Amino acid sequence: MLKRDDEILVTLNAPDAAFRADVIDGLMRRPRAIPARWFYDHRGSELFEDITALPEYYPTRTETALLQTIGQDVVRHTGRGRAVIEFGSGSSAKTPTVLTAVEASAYVPIDISGDFLHESARDLAQLFPALPVHPLVADFMTPVTLPSEVRALPKLGFFPGSTIGNLIPYASTDLLRMMRRALGEGAMLLIGMDRIKDQATLERAYDDAAGVTASFNLNLLTRINRELGGTIPVDAFHHRAIWNAERARIEMHLEATRDIAFSVDGRAFSMARGETIHTENSHKYGPRDARLLLRAGGWTPIAEWTDPDEQFAIYLAEAQPARPAP
Repeated sequence: MLKRDDEILVTLNAPDAAFRADVIDGLMRRPRAIPARWFYDHRGSELFEDITALPEYYPTRTETALLQTIGQDVVRHTGRGRAVIEFGSGSSAKTPTVLTAVEASAYVPIDISGDFLHESARDLAQLFPALPVHPLVADFMTPVTLPSEVRALPKLGFFPGSTIGNLIPYASTDLLRMMRRALGEGAMLLIGMDRIKDQATLERAYDDAAGVTASFNLNLLTRINRELGGTIPVDAFHHRAIWNAERARIEMHLEATRDIAFSVDGRAFSMARGETIHTENSHKYGPRDARLLLRAGGWTPIAEWTDPDEQFAIYLAEAQPARPAP
C-alpha cells in the first residue's frame, strides 16, 4: 500500500542549499563541473524517460530485455520475499519485472525528484495493490535511513541503468559502501553496468539525432535560472558528448558558443567561447573492472548476465561477512 503524501519519509532536508552550493562551486572551479544528480528536476526526469525510448539509446532496452530473461536465475540466488530497495528509481519502469520475479515483500523507491517519485510510486502501487510501497525522497549519494517497516526484512538492492557509471571510481566505491551500510550484512544487490564498446555507438547514444539528450543537458541551465535566480543565456550553449578513451567514459558538456557574462544567486560569472561546463560522466566497465569495483565497494559478485552482443551486463552481489586476512 502507498503511504499518503504527508507520511512520505523525507531525508533530503535542504535540497535548495545543496543545489546552490554545488552550482556555485562548480562554476567557480576549473574546469567547470556540476554534479549530474541535479539534472533531475521534474522536467529533467521526464526528458530522461524520453531518452530511454530513443533508438540510439541502447542501454535501457538491452537491460530491460535481459531482466526479463534472468528472473528465475536471480531467484535461485536471492530466494523469494525480499524487500526491494531501488536507488534512483525514476519512473520505476524496470522494477515490475524484479518485483514479480522475487515476489517482493515490500518496495522502497528512492529518488531525489520528489514529485516524479510520488507519481511513479502511485502508478506502481496500482500495479501491485497488495505490495507495501514506501517512497523515500532522498539523495542516495548521502547516507540513507530506510523506513522502519523494512529494516528487519531481507533486502535486495536494485540499481539499474548503469547509473553507477555516472560516478568517478572513488565516488562509485563510496556509494557502494554506503549501499552496503544501508542494506546491511546479508543483503544482495542487483546492479546494471554498461560495457565498453565502439566509439560511434557510444557517442550516438548520448547525442541523439532528435536532440532529446541536448534538451536534457540544457535543462540544467534552465533549472539554475529558475531556482537560483540565474541569468544564464541558455541559447548561448550547446550540448557535446565526447568519448574519453583513457578514462573509458562518455563525457557530457555544455559548451559556450560565444563570450558571455551572467549571474547566479547574485554572483557574477563569465565564460569565453569554447569553454565548457562538464555535466555528466558515463563510465563503461569491462567484466573484470566491474567485479573489482563491486569488491572494492564491499560486495561479493555471485552471478553475472549479459546480452548476446555483450553490450550490457547485470551483476548480482552479496554483502557477505568480512573475512580476516589473508
